[in-house]
Amino acid sequence: MKPLLPLAALFALTLIVGTHIASATEYPLPPENSRLIGENSTYVVPADNRSLEQIAADYKIGLLGMLEANPGTDPWLPKAGSQLTIPTQMLLPDTKREGIVINLAELRLYYYPRGENKVIVYPIGIGQLGANTPTMVTSISQKIPNPSWTPTENIRKRYAKQGITLPGTVPAGPNNPMGLFALRLARGTGQYLIHGTNADFGIGMRVSSGCIRLRPVDIEALFNNVPNGTRVQVINQPLKYATEPDGKRYIEVHQPLSHSESDDPQTMAIALSKSASGFIHSQHSDTPLIGKAIERRSGMPVLVNRGEQVDEHTPLPEIIQQQGAVTPIRQPATISQAVSESVP
Repeated sequence: MKPLLPLAALFALTLIVGTHIASATEYPLPPENSRLIGENSTYVVPADNRSLEQIAADYKIGLLGMLEANPGTDPWLPKAGSQLTIPTQMLLPDTKREGIVINLAELRLYYYPRGENKVIVYPIGIGQLGANTPTMVTSISQKIPNPSWTPTENIRKRYAKQGITLPGTVPAGPNNPMGLFALRLARGTGQYLIHGTNADFGIGMRVSSGCIRLRPVDIEALFNNVPNGTRVQVINQPLKYATEPDGKRYIEVHQPLSHSESDDPQTMAIALSKSASGFIHSQHSDTPLIGKAIERRSGMPVLVNRGEQVDEHTPLPEIIQQQGAVTPIRQPATISQAVSESVP
């Protein structure tokens, strides 16, 4: 995944225009047979010289998510007066709704509080290329306030190549890159943590040494609410899909994680399970539209029912064509040009 690649915007929900900052992290939990949550909105950039990261932080969105939704936007200085899409509609990951679920491909953490009919969603930073965050099913083994940081030998070597000599231990405090709160995972020797940061940049990107990183306010909220022993599942689902109770079919596609510097996540094939392939090629799905959505990789749900009626409130094929000038669409001969088949 290359966070600053130009990405295509593609979404399927009526936009709510305005600059109000919504409570974007907490959503009512839908029924078990439904996975669609949230709404997208729009934001007009004021002339205040704020970066895209600062705008993203207001809405609790990761930087890559904002770039996926707003291709061509300058991440350092978005143009005053331009309109941004705030991508706060999503499909829940296709896995058990329990504890913490981290989807690496979408750079999001989902927290399902026990006994509460809600889900809380946080943007995260994950392991950089060569220091990947692994998929796993584990639990929180320790809650650590004011953590110190002892860099591993591999981390020291990586920094040394950049001419940086790390201290043996970085004490707790404002200069600690782990922030003020950490949740240790039971995986392995406990080397993986969910923790904060002392930096304003990097959430919604591949920046860490393998740990999961949250913004300071988000890790504090999570730390104060998640019990020790909570189940944690880390998955990698760049493609999510769902058929809702009303029969509407959605697909949400993110850039897959790159494996080497030469990979282009915007064009890498995305592995499909048999179930996903069946959804795509169903008589009820608009397969050509799905092909375009897979190529675009907008990170937002797209309505893909065959024969779906389009009006001014349904930005489907029209918006794909209108935005073709930003990122041209290559009409695939088959879906296989954009995906690879696999068994989960």
